[in-house]
Amino acid sequence: MGIRAVSKITLCFAIVVGCFDVTVAVLGAGQDRRFAVPRDSDPPPPSEDPTVTLLRTPSVEFTGEVDSNSPVLRTVVDGEPTLVVFTSFGGTPSRSSGPSLADLSPATPVTIVGAPDGGIWIEAVVAAADGTWYGFYHNERFPARCRSMTRTAPRIGAMRSTDDGVTWTNLGTLIQASSSTFDCDTLNTYIVGGVGDFSATLDRDSRYVYLYFSQYGATSQEQGVVAARYLWTDRDAPVGKTEIFANGLWLPPARPRAGDLLFSGFDERGLVWAMPQPTAIFPTLEPFHDGDPRVDAFWGPSIHWNTYLERYVMLVNRAKDESFGEEGSYISYNAELSDPMGWSPPERIMKGGGWYPQVVGLDANGGDATAGRVARLFSTGRSDYLLYFDR
Repeated sequence: MGIRAVSKITLCFAIVVGCFDVTVAVLGAGQDRRFAVPRDSDPPPPSEDPTVTLLRTPSVEFTGEVDSNSPVLRTVVDGEPTLVVFTSFGGTPSRSSGPSLADLSPATPVTIVGAPDGGIWIEAVVAAADGTWYGFYHNERFPARCRSMTRTAPRIGAMRSTDDGVTWTNLGTLIQASSSTFDCDTLNTYIVGGVGDFSATLDRDSRYVYLYFSQYGATSQEQGVVAARYLWTDRDAPVGKTEIFANGLWLPPARPRAGDLLFSGFDERGLVWAMPQPTAIFPTLEPFHDGDPRVDAFWGPSIHWNTYLERYVMLVNRAKDESFGEEGSYISYNAELSDPMGWSPPERIMKGGGWYPQVVGLDANGGDATAGRVARLFSTGRSDYLLYFDR
């Protein structure tokens, strides 16, 4: 795969997708040339070597403040196509809606019945065929073991909504880390350990929900981007059903043993379920919590199915220090969510930039989980670029 630099030529074309009319011009020395975006009426077969081009475009921002991934879904309200956006900031998730990204309502906080203690960030939402929405949240708590009121230990949970995300019912904790993996003396600005900053994606067969998440344990072996999944048929009672990808296998949960590093919350029977240590698909090269402010770690994946590439696309951050300073935004591709080791080596698409790179697809079915050949690139809730995919 590759990233195309657009320079030293003149590139002008118009892209009309959904409610958007976007004109992109990149000026350079040489003759004036015009390019038409090819129609997809007879697309070529999927490529093993997709490419992506960043194109500057007029800016759009979500109406809520952002410090996590922001789910974007399309629905119908009173007969009108409506875009719904969930943004989270400071542990408070909010919802906005409107006919387009450029015409969203002000963001207002959602209601969560049975919400866990601590801050909540809605990172992903999956819509079921019956209209029920299933949300996935990053939940930060101050760890009692570390007696810290400035650094937290996140965990991952699930919830359900029957009113397009205005109100939610908590379904419980899916994945959390043992306090034995926390580093109470860390130099990190925000965390002592935990799991979070993730993407939740329903596969093309509607069989599994895949959770690609970040782990922040005390050692490099307990860090990196890793994968979990559970059956979509278990979506209303998911606690204790999560499989972890470890050593090339999908391993089911079991009753906890001494020394288990990851575990699921209490299920409907009041039992806790333990999970094995995951295998990192993007291992941490310079770990968090090692007494050195330098870091080299991928974190915070955002995944969408690209209908043009016929592949899954992951955007991911790369941290360079203990304050999650952004070295850059990266892209990776995979044919199957069930093959975590099948992700291509991440390639940088932007140096520096904001946290939480994600797409919003611009066609009729586009959102943060589905996009086509052209999509908006958002970072920290703001879009200044289009992503133009080729194969």
